[in-house]
Amino acid sequence: MAPVLPLGLPLQSRIRLAQGLWLLSWLLALAGGLTLLCSSHLLVQLQYLGTFLAPSCPFSALPQVALVAGAVALGTGLGGAGASRASLDAARYPPWRGVLGPLLAAGTVGGGGLLVFALGLALGLPMSLDEGLEEGLGTALTRYKDTEVPGHCHAKLLMDELQLRHHCCGRHGYKDWFGVQWVSNRYLDPSDQDVVNRIQSNVEGLYLTDGVPFSCCNPHSPRPCLQSQLSDPYAHPLFDPRQPNLNLWAQGCHQVLLGHLQSLASTLGSMLAVTFLLQALVLLGLRYLQTALEGLGGVINAEEETQGYLFPGGLKTAWLQGGVAHRAAPEKTPPEEVPPKELG
Repeated sequence: MAPVLPLGLPLQSRIRLAQGLWLLSWLLALAGGLTLLCSSHLLVQLQYLGTFLAPSCPFSALPQVALVAGAVALGTGLGGAGASRASLDAARYPPWRGVLGPLLAAGTVGGGGLLVFALGLALGLPMSLDEGLEEGLGTALTRYKDTEVPGHCHAKLLMDELQLRHHCCGRHGYKDWFGVQWVSNRYLDPSDQDVVNRIQSNVEGLYLTDGVPFSCCNPHSPRPCLQSQLSDPYAHPLFDPRQPNLNLWAQGCHQVLLGHLQSLASTLGSMLAVTFLLQALVLLGLRYLQTALEGLGGVINAEEETQGYLFPGGLKTAWLQGGVAHRAAPEKTPPEEVPPKELG
């Protein structure tokens, strides 16, 4: 049966193919390295911001898969650059003949599969961030007061750092703090009648106030920070509760983190798409170069034209077998029979 997608490659075409593959392979290595950097950066961000994601949120799988895909793409690019350069020299190419088959198989099955999987994650997982942040930030707000509870003692520190670093307050706004107790019971005076009244007036026995933590305060505000009695229009002179952005961070942390993480995921997805395109071109080019050179016994500067292809006839031979397209040996013509000499 005829080979699949055959392509005639004379001498000059083979040389240009090898030279073009060398350049594309280095571009693939560069794209794989950038994918590694983007996925590593997202992983580092999630080490800190993962506290504010629900445990069931699968978003952290994206940088992990992309990290492996980028490493495979980097290795494929370096291998392709070495093989294409060696193919221009008949003396240097023989050691690469046994390497190209496994390289093509690993790049196609491993690298290609991982890149497609990571691309799917980059397109689908950012949609799960909304619910993951909603639940995770809600939990962080309720644990803010648990400074002496094992496992939660750093919740206050992390939430304060989040609000100060990302210029946000609460989950969707500063009023979210009005619905949770964010002051530890240790710092409440049980003899204070106001504290007792607030706790008794709440069904769950929580101490709720119309105040916010100090980390919600905007240091660019021209006036001192106002943290308490924010819903009372007469508690603070010259302060309008309807315009808290003059004193507090205006945005909620949900909106800020959602935009931040989606932006990182979008950048990583773009790098994955570029890497996938380059890897497909490099693998296709290497396959055509491999089968073309095998048809010439590994000598690129042979004068005759040869044929490269993706698969041998009938797809009976895998890429690991090298796709050898040996030239047919010339048919031997049987020797002419010499008629017996007549005896005189």
